[in-house]
Amino acid sequence: MPGLLGKKIGMTSVFSADGKCIPCTVIEVGPCVVTQVKTVETDGYEALQLGFIEKKEKHTTKPLQGHFKKAGVAPQRHLAEFKGFEGEYKLGDTITVDLFADAEFVDVVGTSKGHGFQGVVKRHGFGGVGQSTHGQDDRLRAPGSIGACSYPAKVFKGMRMAGHMGNDRVTVQNLQVVKVMPENNLLVIKGSVPGYKGSILLIEK
Repeated sequence: MPGLLGKKIGMTSVFSADGKCIPCTVIEVGPCVVTQVKTVETDGYEALQLGFIEKKEKHTTKPLQGHFKKAGVAPQRHLAEFKGFEGEYKLGDTITVDLFADAEFVDVVGTSKGHGFQGVVKRHGFGGVGQSTHGQDDRLRAPGSIGACSYPAKVFKGMRMAGHMGNDRVTVQNLQVVKVMPENNLLVIKGSVPGYKGSILLIEK
């Protein structure tokens, strides 16, 4: 689906026409520059590679410097591919938040906040097992049995246990577009999106 790269600004709330307070996320979307046009003849599929946020040439590797010079654009900090664009785009073209002017819903892809190593109560919502008597006063947040016995004599993959929580790629689908502000490159959508303030997001129609 066609889309753009953006940066999470933060959350706010707006009032609807019927007076309801709607929690919203504000995203700075684009402007994104076309750094590569992929075609069926050369790459086997059609897509646009877009760049977001310029950076200095001295902070860019030599292979990427050549890639951006071929496109005739300044080095970009973030790159992503999107399919399904209507119309023809050339290298160096700029796509703005106006792409979502007629969109009612969008999908947002981001990286969730990392929480480090967490136990099963916080990570999976376990209620805790055992009791605070019979020598179990320090086992209230333990996971309990994990299912291994004489058969199958192993623990199946996917068992919910303590471990690394967050910092995963998360997609939130069908978020309602509340407002598009082209003058400030801002997109206001209903609800929350993954990631912290300033994190990079992929917004798709």
